[in-house]
Amino acid sequence: MNFKTNLKFDLESLFLNSDTAKKLYHDFAAKMPIVDYHNHLSAKKIAENKPVENITAAWLKEDHYKWRGMRANGIDETFITGAASDYEKFEKWAETVPYTVGNPLFHWNQMELKRYFDIDEVLQPSNAKAVYDKANSVLKEKTPAQLLEHMQVKVVCTTDDPTDSLEYHKQIADGNFYTKVLPTFRSDGLFLIDDANFPSYIKKLEACVGYIITSLQDYYKAIDDRIDFFQSVGCKLSDYGIGSPLFVEDYTETEVAEIFNKFLNKETLTTLEVEKFKSCLLFYLARKYHEKGWAQQYHLGAIRNNNRRLQAKFGSDAGCDSIGDYTMAQPLSKFLNQLDFEGKLAKTITYNLNPAYNEVFATMMGNFNSEEVPGKMQWGAAWWFLDQKDGIENNLRILSSLGLLSRSLGMLTDSRSFLSFPRHEYFRRILCDMLGSQIEKGELPNDIDFFGKLVENICYHNTVNYFEFD
Repeated sequence: MNFKTNLKFDLESLFLNSDTAKKLYHDFAAKMPIVDYHNHLSAKKIAENKPVENITAAWLKEDHYKWRGMRANGIDETFITGAASDYEKFEKWAETVPYTVGNPLFHWNQMELKRYFDIDEVLQPSNAKAVYDKANSVLKEKTPAQLLEHMQVKVVCTTDDPTDSLEYHKQIADGNFYTKVLPTFRSDGLFLIDDANFPSYIKKLEACVGYIITSLQDYYKAIDDRIDFFQSVGCKLSDYGIGSPLFVEDYTETEVAEIFNKFLNKETLTTLEVEKFKSCLLFYLARKYHEKGWAQQYHLGAIRNNNRRLQAKFGSDAGCDSIGDYTMAQPLSKFLNQLDFEGKLAKTITYNLNPAYNEVFATMMGNFNSEEVPGKMQWGAAWWFLDQKDGIENNLRILSSLGLLSRSLGMLTDSRSFLSFPRHEYFRRILCDMLGSQIEKGELPNDIDFFGKLVENICYHNTVNYFEFD
C-alpha cells in the first residue's frame, strides 16, 4: 500500500480548524522557545557534539514507538533491532509509514521531515532512497547541539541514575552551548531491593560515595551525598518511573533498618518487607526533595517488559511495555496527604498512563495545592501511549474542567531522539485548536491578546517560572 508518487503533505493548517486557532498558533505558540523538562537524551552525545551518523541512527535506533509500529506491520525483527544494515532498516520503516495513518507516528514523522530536512513528501518505499540521502546530507553537517538550537530548545532535563558521574553535564555547562542541559535524579535503581542485581548496584553506589554501606543509615547518607552532588551540577528535578503504584505500606524506621540488614546478610525478604522498604524510601526521598526545593515527578501506570522473548533478547526498553490497571487513588492520596500534613510536600508532577484514571489524577492533585507557587501540584502532560491527539485533547479538556489549564506546564518529549522536538508543535497546535474552537463558538470571550498570552505561558513561561530556570 502506497500513497501517490511524490505526494506532499501540507502541515500549515494541521489540527487548526478555525481562523482563531490559526492565529493563536502562528502568532503566539509557534514562536515560543522549548523547555523539555523530561527526556532521555544522551548528555554524552551533546557534550561530544559529533554529527548523528544517519537518519536511521537518529530515528530508529532507540525509538520503541517505531519498533512497535514496525512489528505491528509484520516487519522481521532483523530490520528493527537486528543485524540488517541501516538503510535496510530505513527502507522497512518507509514501508511501514503508509500503514501508520491514524497513529501519531504518521504526523510526527512528517513534522520531523519538514522541520529538520525541509521534506514535504510523505515517506514511502518509492522515495525512501531520496529521503534517506537528503536527510543524511543535512545530518552530516549538524551536531546534536545544532539540532537543539535549530528548534530553539532552551533547556533539556535528562534522566539520570543516582550513580551517574554527570561528567558530560559538567562539560556542557562549561562549554558554549545554546541549550542548557540539566540532570534529573531518577531514583528507580535505589528501590530495587528485590532485584537480583541490587547487590551490584549497592557496590556501584559505594564506589560513587567512597565508603561501604553497612546499614540503613549508611544508605541514607549515600543517597544524601548523591542528591547534594546532583544539585551541585544544576539538578532541580527528581523522577520516579518504576510504573507500579506508589508503595505506601505502614512501617517503622526500626523495621526498615532490620529489613535492610537482612538484605545485607543475603537473607530472603518477604513481599511485605520489600514493600515496607520501598514505602520508607519513597517518603525519605520526597522529604529530601522538599528540603532541596526540587520538583518531584512520578510516572505511574506502566506495566513493563510484558514480552519475555523480547526482554531476554534486548533487555528493558525493548518496546513491550503497556498500560497497567493498578489501583491508584488510595496510595496516591495517602502519600501526598502525609507529606502535606508534615509541611514537606515538594512541587509535584504526576503522569498517568491509564486513561481510566485521568479524572482521579486531575482531582487528586487539586487536593494539595498551596500558596507557595501557582500550580504547585500538577497533573502532567499526556504521557507515552496517551501523547497522541485524542490523549492530549482529553488531558487538556479534563485539566480545564477540573483544574487550571492556565497553570499547565505544557508538553515534553520523553524521547531519546534529537529529532523529536516537533512533538511540542504537535501539542501546541492541539491546544490552539481547542481554545480557538471555544472562542469561535462563543464559549470563551474573543480576546486574542489574552488567550495569546495564555498560550505563550503554557508553551514556555509557566515551565520556566515553575522550575526557576534562569
